[in-house]
Amino acid sequence: MSANGSSETGCRSEVRPSNTTCSHKELSVTTSAISMTVGILSNSLALFILIKSYKRIRIKSKASFLLFASSLVVTDLLGHLINGSLVLYVYSSHKKWETFDPHRIVCSVFGVCMVFFGLSPLFLGSAMAIERCIGVTRPIFHSTALASHHMKMLLGLTWLLAALVAVLPVVLWRPYSVQSSRSWCFFHMEEPKDWLDVLLPLLFSMLGLLALLLSIVCNTLTSCALLQARLRRKHHCRGPSYHIEMICQLLAIMLVSCVCWGPLLIRVIILSTRASGEPTSFSLLMVVRMATWNQILDPWVYILLRKAVLRKLFVLFHSCWGIKSQDLHSWQRSMLRSSLETSNLAAGPSYGLSRLPLPDTAIKSIT
Repeated sequence: MSANGSSETGCRSEVRPSNTTCSHKELSVTTSAISMTVGILSNSLALFILIKSYKRIRIKSKASFLLFASSLVVTDLLGHLINGSLVLYVYSSHKKWETFDPHRIVCSVFGVCMVFFGLSPLFLGSAMAIERCIGVTRPIFHSTALASHHMKMLLGLTWLLAALVAVLPVVLWRPYSVQSSRSWCFFHMEEPKDWLDVLLPLLFSMLGLLALLLSIVCNTLTSCALLQARLRRKHHCRGPSYHIEMICQLLAIMLVSCVCWGPLLIRVIILSTRASGEPTSFSLLMVVRMATWNQILDPWVYILLRKAVLRKLFVLFHSCWGIKSQDLHSWQRSMLRSSLETSNLAAGPSYGLSRLPLPDTAIKSIT
C-alpha cells in the first residue's frame, strides 16, 4: 500500500485566501516520487538477493521460507509501482477527479489496490510465521506432510483472501470514495449510510490485526522452541545457520508491521465506530503515511539480516563485549559446517564431508 506520499491535506486556497495556490504541491509530488523510487529500488535489491539464495539453497524448510519472502518482496514492489503511479497520475491531473474520473473507475481501482497491497504483506507475514513455527516445533510433520505444492497453495490463498476483501466494496455497490486530501481513495467512512459502510472498514482492520496477532504468537513460539533447543544442544549445526537467520528476519518483519500498520488499523476501527460528523482526513492521512513505510522497510530486513551480516554483528559484539573466543570459534565452526552441508545438498548426495572434523586452518581462513 505504497500510496501515500499524498502528504498535503489538499490545496484549499478557496478556504484560506493566500497569494500562493498549492504551496506544498511540489513538495508532495517530490515526496511521492522519492518514496516510490526508494521502494522500487529497495525491493528490487532484496528480490535479487532472495532469488539468488533460493537457487542456491536446496534445504526444504529454507526454500519454503524463501518462497514466501520472495512473494512478499514482489508484492511490495508491485504495490510501490502501481499505487505510486496512481498517486503521480492524480497529482498530474491536479486532483480534479470530476474531470479525469467521472465514473469513479480510477478511484475504484485505486481503492482496490490500496486494500490489496495493504493486506497482502500482513497475510504473507503471518503465513511465513505459521510455516516457520510448524517447521521448528513439528519438523517431522513439516517434512512429510507439507510438500512444496502445499506452500504454493497457501501462498495463493493469502493473495486470494486479500483480493476478495479488496473487491468486496465494489461487488456490494459500496464504492471507494475520494478522501479529503483528494489524492487517494479508501473506504467510505464519513457519514456512513448503513451497516455495510461500517462493516467493510472494520473487516479490513480486524483481518489485519488478526494477521499481526498470528505473527506475534507464532514467532514467540518459534523463538521459545529455538532457545529451548539451543539450551538442550539439539541443534548443533543448522540452528545458527538458517533457523536463527529466519527467526531474526521474522521478528524484524513483525516489529516493522506492528509499528507501521498498528496505528492505521486501530485508527480505522475508531473512525468506523465514531460519532458522525467527526473529521477524519488529517488523522487518517498521518497513519496511512506511516503504513507506507512498511513496504520500504520490509526489503531491508532481508538485505541487512542475512547470515553474513549476522556473523559480522556477532564478531562486532564479541570485540565490544569481550565474549570468550571459544564462543566465537564455535559460531564460526557452525557457520562453516552448515555452508558445507548446504553445498553438499545442492550438489548432490553427501559423501560424508560434513561429518568430518573441521581443521583449525579452515576456521582461521574465514576470520
